[in-house]
Parts: sequence; structure tokens; C-alpha cells
Amino acid sequence: MNILLVGSGGREHALAWKIAASPLVTRLVAAPGNPGMAAQAELRDVSATDVDGLVALAREIAADLVVIGPESSVAAGLADALEGEQIPCFGPSAGAGQLESSKAFTKAFADRYGLPTAAYRVCESADEARAALELFEAPYVIKADGLAAGKGVTIAQDRGEAEAAIDDAFGGRFGAAGARVVVEEFLQGEIGSLFALCDGETSMLFGWAQDHKRAFDGEQGPNTGGMGTYSPAPVFTPNLVEQVRTRLVEPAFAGIAADGSPYRGVLFVELMATKAGPKLVEFNVRFGDPECQVLMLRLESDLVPYLDACAKGTLKSMPQPVWRDEPAVCVVLAAKGYPGTPAAGGEIRGLDGDLGEGAVVFHAGTRRDPDGTLRAAGGRVLNVCARGPDLRTARDRAYAAIEKIDFPDGFCRSDIGWRALGR
Repeated sequence: MNILLVGSGGREHALAWKIAASPLVTRLVAAPGNPGMAAQAELRDVSATDVDGLVALAREIAADLVVIGPESSVAAGLADALEGEQIPCFGPSAGAGQLESSKAFTKAFADRYGLPTAAYRVCESADEARAALELFEAPYVIKADGLAAGKGVTIAQDRGEAEAAIDDAFGGRFGAAGARVVVEEFLQGEIGSLFALCDGETSMLFGWAQDHKRAFDGEQGPNTGGMGTYSPAPVFTPNLVEQVRTRLVEPAFAGIAADGSPYRGVLFVELMATKAGPKLVEFNVRFGDPECQVLMLRLESDLVPYLDACAKGTLKSMPQPVWRDEPAVCVVLAAKGYPGTPAAGGEIRGLDGDLGEGAVVFHAGTRRDPDGTLRAAGGRVLNVCARGPDLRTARDRAYAAIEKIDFPDGFCRSDIGWRALGR
């Protein structure tokens, strides 16, 4: 198979690493890719939102399958354009992609199809949002309606912080994504990330993990796109998994098909395990980042047949995926200043050496100078991952690898996996 992988982050590097290991793959091209992905794929400088350019590239390489990594490509309508050209694509249509691209859409969708979620109000102005705060108690959850790279959610501890978050959104901090705001009830419980595949009709669960959203240790600081994750996560008991499947996953796939947009790809269900059962926090229409990284480390099965089956409507014939028993941990090494304005251009050394047993590094936001120097080029820069016989060993291996990386402008949390290790 010739495969085109779209995207340039840590999620896409992890997908490239796993796809390249498949005996089914003849050629893997990544667009635009990143310096780390050059070890697994040919890199082509086509933006993840350049739909015409990506369709042309897929034709040029005679792609048997296009794999969409980021949500921006979904929102741009890449899957729709590929379908028009009869090129198989792993990734949902823009219509189905509204499950991530608009939080207001998703809330209305949840109401329509009976998916359990937090109480909310959709607000079109700052005044309306401030008035909506009267309906809820602190802490308040303020969400920009559109795509904001995982940084559009504020959990405000008091009224003043909530009003500041509202003013930020309507003041243009998130661009068009903040033109509407969703004010939500704060859910008490433990958060988790579950993944499911769908080919338009048949669905299949595809792993779970637990993310760490706050920037600093002890769940302090602003929300980020994710500072680290681990899998498996003890919160996912067999009973919880079954409840998520029946209350969230299957109704979501049936509902979006009934709306005229059958889902083809992976659905990421971010949920809160509450005393009343699982409640939807949000949907994402792609693999999580950094959840994908630990899933790829734990997936024993060949990934490519599952991606291909979703694109071609043959998921019903696929066996359940096989997962390694070994836990996996991913620690995000971010540039100082993230999730605000990250320090750019810091030099990174040490990735070519032995990083220790079980360690794997995925590039998330890097660039390479003409002289070969590797530099930071984003907020989340590296994903330092490891497997181990138990969670503590996996985590220790990841942090030991970080100690060998010379990146003075970087920082990371030191407590990834704390919930599971504290049980």
C-alpha cells in the first residue's frame, strides 16, 4: 500500500512509527510531517489544511489510503474532497467533524440523542455569558465554541476568573473560535479518554488512556492540549467501558449517521466518570494527542488494516485489536511559556544517544536548520514515551530519558500517572 499521512505533530509521528512497521506498507508519505517523521516517511511540504494540495499529492503518489491526523484537516473538508475523488480516507467528513469543531453543535447533538453531559448555556455575547454564570456554581467551565488547539477551555475557580475568560474569548484571544462561548456545569469525578473506530456502520472500541491537562504538577496552572498521558488507566473498569460504549459511543455514531454524516475514522470520547456514571466532556474527531502516542506503543496488532477497514467499510470483518500488557507513559516536553507564548528556536541535543530501555521519542513541535541543528518550533516540542512491566517502571524510564535530553528551554510535569500510582 501507498499511504499518505496528513499532519505534523506528536500524534502523527506516533502514527507514522506504527504505520511504517506494517508489512503491508510499500510507501509512506507525510505532509507536512516533522523532522522526527523523516525516519519513517518521505516528507512533503503541503499544509494539513491545503485540501487541493493534499488531494493532488494523494493522486501523485497513487495513494491507496489517506490517514488524517489533525482536526484542522477534518474541518477543512479533506475527507469530503477525497471521497469526491474516490480516494479511501481514514477520517470523518466535515459534517461529522462538527462533533469537535463546534462545542455548541455537540451540546445540541447530545440533547437530541440523549447523551449524558454537563448542563450548559451557549452564549453569543460577553454579556449573555456573564448572565449565564448565575445559573452555575463555582468552579465555572468556560469553553470557546470552535477549534482552539486544546487551549480554549478555562476552569475558573471564581466569578472574576470566569468573567476574565469570557472577555478573553469574545475579545479575540481564540479568533473566530471564540465568537461563541459555552458556559458549563463543572463535573465532579475522574477524567478519561476512550477511543472507538467506525466505518460508517460498524464500530469497535480501540483503547483508552488518561491525560493530564493542566500545565503544572498537582493539576495546577492553565489548561493545555495535554502534558502527558498513560495507558491503561485504572479508571476504565469493565463496567465503565461498557457504560461508555452503550451510553456515548454507539448513540453518537448512530446519531451522526441519522444526521446524514456517517462516521468513518476514530472518535475520541473525553469523559468524566461521575457518581451518576460517565458523562461526556467533549468529542474529538481524531486520535488524542498525546493519548495516541501511548496507544501506539501498546498496540500489538498491525494498525494499517484497521485504518483501511474504516475507510473502506469492512470493519465488521476485523478481529478485536490485541494490546500489550505493558503500560505505556508519555511525558510532554514543552517550551517554556506554553500554553501562552512559548520560547521559540531553542536548541535540542541528545536525541541521537541511547535514551534507555523501552524509551521512544516522538517529535511534536520541532524544525531542523540547514546545518542539521534541531530546534523547538511549537509549544509542545517532544513526547518522551516509554513502556515497562508496570506503570511505575514505564514512568521512571520516560523521566530517565528526559534527563538525557539537552533542551534548556523546555519544561515538563514531574507527576504524570499520579492518579494511578496513588491508588
